[in-house]
Amino acid sequence: MAVSMLVKRLEQYFPDRVLPADCPSRIVLDHVTSRWGVLVLVALARGTLRWGEVRRAVEGVSEKMLAQTLQTLVRDGLVHRQALPVVPPHVEYSLTPLGEGLVERLIPLVEWLAEHAPAIVADQPPAARSPASRARPRQT
Repeated sequence: MAVSMLVKRLEQYFPDRVLPADCPSRIVLDHVTSRWGVLVLVALARGTLRWGEVRRAVEGVSEKMLAQTLQTLVRDGLVHRQALPVVPPHVEYSLTPLGEGLVERLIPLVEWLAEHAPAIVADQPPAARSPASRARPRQT
């Protein structure tokens, strides 16, 4: 499908062809496309996972950032959190139907990235490949 046809479909949501600053989709887009959001969602596409399994599936995420990301995705209704009443605590995470619908759309993006990222990164100067350079600038 041509990009122009895809853009045309957006007109039902944005009839003035303006992407308004106060649109709720921006909030959800920020949550989903946070540094770890896409990776956590894709990891959960494999099925229900415990905390440690999510952490192992998303290499490099700190406990703090994983907790924040999961809390946000649970609050947004994309991820289900089930705490089982056992000792030691046992918490499981899984995609909700809404989360599954989103992941169906994210997987092609992740496939595209896996295919093209090596060439894109290879064309970057070494300094641009460092973790610090990947940090998103804060908007004020």
